Amino acid sequence: MGSDSEAEKSAQKERKKIQALAPIAKPLAGKKLSKRTLKLVRKAAESKCLKRGVKEVVKSIRRGNKGLCIIAGNISPIDVITHVPILCEEADIPYVYVTSKEDLATAGATKRPTCCVLVLTEPTKGKLAQEEQEKLKADYTQVVSDVSELTSNLF
Repeated sequence: MGSDSEAEKSAQKERKKIQALAPIAKPLAGKKLSKRTLKLVRKAAESKCLKRGVKEVVKSIRRGNKGLCIIAGNISPIDVITHVPILCEEADIPYVYVTSKEDLATAGATKRPTCCVLVLTEPTKGKLAQEEQEKLKADYTQVVSDVSELTSNLF
């Protein structure tokens, strides 16, 4: 009985997240891709290969850093992030939207909700251990190929 109401509550939360999405949130990651993307963000945060927030992401893109841009779809006002996808397309950086800024912040190891993050393949300062670098690179390539597939189906 209790699990039934919990499942109902979680389904209701999912519906609220989807209703709060911005109309420009395309390509939107599905459940499976979203989970894999947030897992990649978590690993990147642990290995210091992550830029958090609009200001840092835009600065990194303009400096020529390459990576995967993950943008939250429930940002209000939406004007805060409307220029980020354009910058990503000009710099040939793949980007994808996830449903919640709270989930993105949790994966990025911050308590504050985050609009967008940029996952880099290498840390800006220092070096990673070879094994850790290979794991991150493998996950990164997998997610980027899934995002590219999603984008090609969309356009």
